[in-house]
Amino acid sequence: QVHLAESGGRLVQPGGSLRLSCAASGLTHGTYAMAWFRQAPGREREFVAAISWSGGSKYYGDSVKDRFYISRESAEDTMYLRMNVLKPEDTAVYYCAVPDKSPYYSGTFQYTTTDAYDYWGQGTQVTVSE
Repeated sequence: QVHLAESGGRLVQPGGSLRLSCAASGLTHGTYAMAWFRQAPGREREFVAAISWSGGSKYYGDSVKDRFYISRESAEDTMYLRMNVLKPEDTAVYYCAVPDKSPYYSGTFQYTTTDAYDYWGQGTQVTVSE
């Protein structure tokens, strides 16, 4: 059974930085990709960033490009999201997600859509405020 656990969310002032972690367990044979999404109250879940299993490909949502950076520690099946120059509009619950697909999957994969992912964590709250 795949389990994802996010951590690192907290209250931070505008302009500050934060690093989120997602620890994965149960990925016996790995997975195709790992991703971060976020959801603010009253809004749909939004794509933030994704990384291929090899770490060679990275994707970012337009609103976080050049401020957020995704990385993965392969030895520990852990993914990180470094968030810089945080803004109040970054306030949301941040979720990590993985698809139920082999690292060798060769079909089309929509990194930015929630439907592409099968396993989700419980989320960690990030609040950007004075």
